[in-house]
Amino acid sequence: MPEITGADVERMTASLFIEPGWRSRGLSKFWTLLILAALIASAGVVGDSTATVIGAMIVAPLMTPILGSALAFVLVDRRHLIRSVLLVVAGSASVIAVGYLVGWIGAPPDDFAGNSQVASRISPHLIDLLAALATGTAGAFALARADVSDALPGVAIAISLVPPLAVTGLLLEVRRFHDAGQAALLFSTNVAAIIGTGITVFLIFQVRAAAQAAGRRVGRLRGTSLASVAALLVLVAVPLTIGTVAVTRDRQLAADAGPAARAWAAGHGWEVESVTARDGRVDITVLGQPPAPDPQGLRRALDTAGAGDAPLLLHVVGGASLSCPPRTGQCAVTTSIGSSNTSS
Repeated sequence: MPEITGADVERMTASLFIEPGWRSRGLSKFWTLLILAALIASAGVVGDSTATVIGAMIVAPLMTPILGSALAFVLVDRRHLIRSVLLVVAGSASVIAVGYLVGWIGAPPDDFAGNSQVASRISPHLIDLLAALATGTAGAFALARADVSDALPGVAIAISLVPPLAVTGLLLEVRRFHDAGQAALLFSTNVAAIIGTGITVFLIFQVRAAAQAAGRRVGRLRGTSLASVAALLVLVAVPLTIGTVAVTRDRQLAADAGPAARAWAAGHGWEVESVTARDGRVDITVLGQPPAPDPQGLRRALDTAGAGDAPLLLHVVGGASLSCPPRTGQCAVTTSIGSSNTSS
């Protein structure tokens, strides 16, 4: 592993430590890019545009104070640690506020119910923590090694920082508070992973020794401080583990309910369009012509299939619609129309 020199430490601190004051070029750059990234991400989420959201990831500068917090922690530089943490907190709140404002202006009538950008950020799992740990490691490694710094834009795309915050603001505006909390949890997971892996990489590269050799003042790094960072990672891993277990349970529940639902529908001449499960509830949509099949038969079929403890929401789409061309005086049956029924 190449040795880190004092010059490398100076380059890293110059890149990550943003000096205060509105005349500071680093601070004005941070806030300008952050607000623009928040607007781009919010617009991309509202429009369900993956390309636009990726653009926001590239522009967003939140990675700088987050890694700055990790570097200041390793150097025990309390002044820059407090500044970096405050920038992360204030920047996060600003992105949420921008998302809320954009949602107030242009939230869709369905409250993002069918939005893939929202759906991908409101169900964080352990795999998200694993990805964040790998991405944080890559970011810290690219920063410490000047010869691989070209990888940083790819790291910015890989880690999801501004989009979850924008989703949080958008969902708060439409009063989907639980899902907004899940999006905020995804952001918190990524921040904790970046700080934890950043500290680890900087310690492996012996940044403290290089800083001391260059005459930079370095404080004493206590074991309790390192333990607190490890505890932070464990803290975010707990809800992610719970979410992962819930998703695994729902997948098994849908797999058990599917064959029973299809057999029940076929017996009535109907067709199953979808079988899904979320939060322990089975959602089934069936299509066909009247009369509608008896939902109690489906309930009994699910009980037999091992899904007896799961509530059931049955969407029955049937009947007929009439097509009436102009000036003909005649109408014809063309398509089915929808209704819904529930059974639990």
